[in-house]
Amino acid sequence: MIVIKFGGSVLNALHPSIIEEIHQISLNEKMVLVHGGGNEVTSMATRLGKEQKFIVSPSGIRSRYTDKETAEIYTMVMSGKINKIIVRMLVEVGIRAVGISGIDNNTLRAKRKTKLTILNEKGRKMIIEGGYTGKISSVDTSLLNTLTDGRYVPVVSPIALSENYEFLNVDGDRAAAYIAGNLKADKAIFLTNVNGLQLDDKLIEKLTCNQAKEYLPKIGFGMEKKILASTEALMLGVKEVIISSGKVSNPIACAMNHVNCTVISN
Repeated sequence: MIVIKFGGSVLNALHPSIIEEIHQISLNEKMVLVHGGGNEVTSMATRLGKEQKFIVSPSGIRSRYTDKETAEIYTMVMSGKINKIIVRMLVEVGIRAVGISGIDNNTLRAKRKTKLTILNEKGRKMIIEGGYTGKISSVDTSLLNTLTDGRYVPVVSPIALSENYEFLNVDGDRAAAYIAGNLKADKAIFLTNVNGLQLDDKLIEKLTCNQAKEYLPKIGFGMEKKILASTEALMLGVKEVIISSGKVSNPIACAMNHVNCTVISN
């Protein structure tokens, strides 16, 4: 089992060879795809006149502040437009792709955050209303297993249900980590727009889970979520996590062969 997470730039930045790669791998290997799409959410929200706000946690994690209206836009764009464009790209070449959200069959449940501690512009801690974001509390893999057992490729958008059945924005990287962990995947691959974790302009090729945790405070916005998600996936039982570029030719093969990427394992 392989779980692959595409970055938010999935629609225009991934190398076109990846579609055929997915086709070939799916013939022999069970696979689940999880996608992001934050830039498209921001673009659509702006077009609808809804200003988007971003917050930073005390640990340096940057995220979208999701009020009720933003949660509705997020659900619409992620589970509607982006999910179906990806599915269309896959079925066009013969892949048996099925688009679902984390809402379907209770695949992703999350605990709604009632309060958030953030850093204000002066770097001081403050507490705000939690909005409609959540921390994943459980993953029901039954639908994913049914699909993969039938040789379908699920394409999952990162929307979860709260304990009160509200739509919640859950980070795509962490959704992929929890899905991979609960499926006991052999590999979780995070495809992004860079080769992997770079510190002091140097690519970090190999890390243990503990080393990755130690690096977290030193990592900039964007990559910090992927490193956090990687550690969560490993702690949930995934054997190996790879962060690599989706912009190179045959990006999945490069990742699986550890070419120009960051490999994190226990």
